[in-house]
Amino acid sequence: MFFRPSTRARRITGWLLATVLLMVHFSPQAALLRSLPDTLSIAAGQELNLSASFPLKIDLQGASLPADANTGQTLAQVDPEAATATVSLFGLLPLRQVAIDIRDDLTLYPGGQAVGVALHTKGVLVVGTSDLSSFSSPARLAGIRPGDLITQIAGQPVDSTDSLTQQVEACGGQPLPITVQRGDNTLSLTLTPQKDEPSGHYRMGAWVRDSTAGVGTLSFYGEVEPGQGLRYGALGHAITDADTQQVLTIGHGEIMSADVVDVRKGAIGNPGELKGSFLGQQRIIGGIRINNRFGIYGDMQQAPAHPLYPDGLPIGRKDAVHTGPATILCTVDGSTMQAYDVEIVEVTRQSQPAQRSMVVKVVDQELLAKTGGIVQGMSGSPIIQDGRLIGAVTHVCVRP
Repeated sequence: MFFRPSTRARRITGWLLATVLLMVHFSPQAALLRSLPDTLSIAAGQELNLSASFPLKIDLQGASLPADANTGQTLAQVDPEAATATVSLFGLLPLRQVAIDIRDDLTLYPGGQAVGVALHTKGVLVVGTSDLSSFSSPARLAGIRPGDLITQIAGQPVDSTDSLTQQVEACGGQPLPITVQRGDNTLSLTLTPQKDEPSGHYRMGAWVRDSTAGVGTLSFYGEVEPGQGLRYGALGHAITDADTQQVLTIGHGEIMSADVVDVRKGAIGNPGELKGSFLGQQRIIGGIRINNRFGIYGDMQQAPAHPLYPDGLPIGRKDAVHTGPATILCTVDGSTMQAYDVEIVEVTRQSQPAQRSMVVKVVDQELLAKTGGIVQGMSGSPIIQDGRLIGAVTHVCVRP
């Protein structure tokens, strides 16, 4: 005779099983298994901090270290082809295997210097449309929108607002074929300028921009690839148009040495700002080749002597970055770069490149007194941890 549990007993058993499954799913051990990527990337000699709590165990293979050592291991003498970390249950049942990608050390100079950025767009950016005195905006009627990039008009390249104005004026009110870049799409439109009666000139009824300038911070410089010359990175974020938030395309541009002449301290609801001077002397130190969401990049004419790290620093790979003390380098007074104490309070493990991989809190009382924390213009400030260059400041977190 078989025993059949009552409906109430089955329901209780079901709830207990569901509770256990939820506890397992949200346990630190399960979270570790979910968070581990297929490959961990570190530099030769960099510490890889892996830890697991009972009943999980992590074993390292391919290292010249005890196989059961779990935390703070310096994986310097590792065969890159064989280095793996295995997560197992009680050390018996393998649950997850992770490859460890050991990279050769790359030494770069951390930045920290204030730089002026002057960028001229490839084409002319439309930031808005406006009606003329007696006509609706010809640009709007042609289908042109804010954020569009005008690259050609009447088959001729447009490289400045002046050249665009001259071509519109010269048409005498005749329809003009116009080429517009809108995101990833290239559009062919027809613009018919109209004569603006107060001025007597032909207008297209649009506000346009062909350049921008501002102050930021150099992130790194050095020989990134052997034989390819000096390269640099700066800002930590893209240069965008203030009105349309479009990432600006590069016609040509330069970075210049800058002096910080004033600081507007950050406060609740206000990000603050560094104000710099650089256009007067135009001490050009490099050109701009790339402008993307991770910053601006280009070639550097000559590496400036670094006052704090004359021999540069090895870079740190992302998977060895951890919460705890760190420093940033920045210039908030004249042209004098200094190191300031910060704390990394959060680290996000990423499976693909993204801007926000860590959250940094300023704890240096001197910097807090000068700026109130991270302010605009400090974007690009290099972050150093455990004697390695690990990243750069990208954004300011503003408290409401």
